[in-house]
Amino acid sequence: MESLFRAIEDLFVNILFAPFDMLRTMDSWWGANTLNWVFMTIGSVAFVYWMLQLKKYNNETEKASRVSAHSYIGNDANNG
Repeated sequence: MESLFRAIEDLFVNILFAPFDMLRTMDSWWGANTLNWVFMTIGSVAFVYWMLQLKKYNNETEKASRVSAHSYIGNDANNG
């Protein structure tokens, strides 16, 4: 079981985090923060896309109805 955890540690430390070690050794602020800007751009594009999809769905399913928790709530003289 210990060898499994050592293998997981080796995978993350020596392989998956190797690009971050390279960025840490750079002396350039712009080079080191490029990855942050890429992630912020991807997140912003995904957020805008999601909001547009929600708006599209809301416009398609919009109908003249009152929202209530139960059918007997909100039945007044105006609505019959």
